[in-house]
Amino acid sequence: MKKILLLGLALVTTATTASAQTTLTGAGASFPYPLYSKMFDEYKKANGVSVNYQSVGSGAGQKQILERTVDFAGSDTAMSDAQMKDAPGKLLHIPTAIGAVVPSYNLPGVTATLKFDGPTLANIYLGKIKTWNDPAIAKLNAGVTLPPLPITVVRRSDGSGTTGVFTDYLSKVSSEWKTKVGSATSVSWPIGTGAKGNDGVAGVVKSTPGALGYVELVYAKQNKLTFGTMKNRAGKFIVADNVPASLAANGVVIPADTRVSLTNSANADAYPIASFTYVIFYQDQKYANRTEAQAQALQKLLNWMVTSGQQFNEPLDYAKLPEGVAKKAQTIINTMTYGGKKL
Repeated sequence: MKKILLLGLALVTTATTASAQTTLTGAGASFPYPLYSKMFDEYKKANGVSVNYQSVGSGAGQKQILERTVDFAGSDTAMSDAQMKDAPGKLLHIPTAIGAVVPSYNLPGVTATLKFDGPTLANIYLGKIKTWNDPAIAKLNAGVTLPPLPITVVRRSDGSGTTGVFTDYLSKVSSEWKTKVGSATSVSWPIGTGAKGNDGVAGVVKSTPGALGYVELVYAKQNKLTFGTMKNRAGKFIVADNVPASLAANGVVIPADTRVSLTNSANADAYPIASFTYVIFYQDQKYANRTEAQAQALQKLLNWMVTSGQQFNEPLDYAKLPEGVAKKAQTIINTMTYGGKKL
């Protein structure tokens, strides 16, 4: 009897140790980094699985998943068919949250929340609008005294999903932007001071009077940056928040693979620069030195992120996934295999 008890204790100890030693790695978007930091900390407490996520930008995350050096990548824009064609296996996408990209600025002496629209932002980033008291900005902000301060345009220097979302929006509202610059995680910027990551852009805006930059909402709030309201497709000026960001998905047909743009939503109350943020991973998990246990650990983590993990979205200023989208994500996760065998 004593031997049986000791054997049972040994098995429990071994299982616990194995669970505690399980580590998953991810890299990519800075957009969801505050959310993922919280999610992965809570997940480790509950399940004993460590998740090491590096906030290196969506472009770098996409590169690392193509090279199979991480378990998953984070990206605010879905990879295109062209980007995935050289992948050594089938890549899958699941959204984990909806976030908003806001025009944040540092304008001493101006206490009113400024209003922006898409064409004006495009012209600022094209270098056509150079000062804060330009007639185009003044027209949107009647009654606000704007200084003749030069606009210091701040943008990302790294491959960035936030850039992908921002330029996707600008391409939809400005034909000139679409023709001259276009939409991608990395573009040839006409002007601007580059900074790495959402935190880098936020830092430059915070320290530079006259600066304007685009950042994910939580970074604006964490850095106590002022950010403007955006005129949406229906003509309403909307303050970025969880509900208007979530409404960007209303009325949008979400394909089975969930790769879709939410910017410039037709919903009358939606915030116009909103996006899913994605986790990207391989459908078949048997590659390199991966074990089936590692594959199962990733599958469990992903299922948790789109179900129980959603409780952490709203407190950190990310919108939760709509119920139908979460179910589509689970369907995708459940197609994961190891050596062709369903997990």
